[in-house]
Amino acid sequence: MRHKESCAWFEELYKNNYNQSEKIPWASMRANAHLLEYLQKNPACEKGCKPKAIVIGCGLGDDAKAIANAGYATTAIDISESAIAWCKERFIDEDIEFLVHDVFELPSEMIGAYDFVYEALTIQSLPPQFREAIIRAIASLLAPKAEMLVIAHVKDESSKRAGPPWPLVQEELEYFIHAGVSLEALEVVQEPSHISDQKFKALFRR
Repeated sequence: MRHKESCAWFEELYKNNYNQSEKIPWASMRANAHLLEYLQKNPACEKGCKPKAIVIGCGLGDDAKAIANAGYATTAIDISESAIAWCKERFIDEDIEFLVHDVFELPSEMIGAYDFVYEALTIQSLPPQFREAIIRAIASLLAPKAEMLVIAHVKDESSKRAGPPWPLVQEELEYFIHAGVSLEALEVVQEPSHISDQKFKALFRR
């Protein structure tokens, strides 16, 4: 598929800088603060016995660790074999399933299987022509009554950045609704960076 050409650089970056996290631009080596806030407000025990969660584009795995520590049976996927190998080394003693997967080619047993889906900054890593397709693929993972937290940079219309990444505009969040989930909450938070000064924090529910 054409998207594979746009994703190939991820493996190259992780492989060429293995165990050098300072050379991975998005690797903060800590869990996302918005995710931690969600987990504090939504204990796994309130969703049943060991609910299932999945992290899309898990990178070096810190978000997956936070979700697992919050009581979820956690799966974390990334298209990069080197990123997943790195995660397995970092969290060898954690009960987390780290898997190499292309989100466009997920096995049937993963579809509709998760009580919580977490996606941060992965959608924007692909060119806009793949946006609707990747959103549909991610949304397909939600089980009935499941929730999904999405974090993405807001596109600065005055910026001339060519990407990657390619930040989102609010209208593109409607692709999730077209994929069968409802928007429960949307917040635009101020977080200045070299990409944009704002981020979307969106909560969806199946």
